[in-house]
Amino acid sequence: MFPILHTERLVLRELTSSDGQALLACFSNPEVLRHYGQQPLTSLVQVQQIIQNFANNFAEKRGIKWGIALKDQEGIIGTIGFQEWSIEHRRAEISYALFPEYWGNGYAQEAVKRAISYGFEEMDLVRIGAIVFKKNEASNLLLQKIGFEQEGLLKKYMHQHNVPHDTYIYSLIK
Repeated sequence: MFPILHTERLVLRELTSSDGQALLACFSNPEVLRHYGQQPLTSLVQVQQIIQNFANNFAEKRGIKWGIALKDQEGIIGTIGFQEWSIEHRRAEISYALFPEYWGNGYAQEAVKRAISYGFEEMDLVRIGAIVFKKNEASNLLLQKIGFEQEGLLKKYMHQHNVPHDTYIYSLIK
């Protein structure tokens, strides 16, 4: 059964086909993608396949992706989840994205803290990693504030619009 997580202001819930239009709007937005390392999504068919891939990853214990929703409101304001989940090695990487109109309100920090708690307590992770564009000041500050340790610099590790970018690698150890 897919876990639903709650915070003071948020609900982290399973993504469904009804979230397709919101996901398309988010992940086709150049502002969201400028530090994400992903090509823009272009169709609802593509989004529905991605939602199905998330469900498959969860069923196969390879990852989990939640939609971030405000309590008492329909729809989502972003996504958060773990990928590269290794049960054997007790580690996963966290990633998250919020729609721009919700930036600067502390929602990302609230969602990240809750997901981390779930990762350590329920997924039995020992290490949670994160890879962040060097130029993504907001995410770099957020992770450091929460307690992630910057382990190093990965040179030209991710490409955005065919341009290589350096990224920082972070970890949080249980």
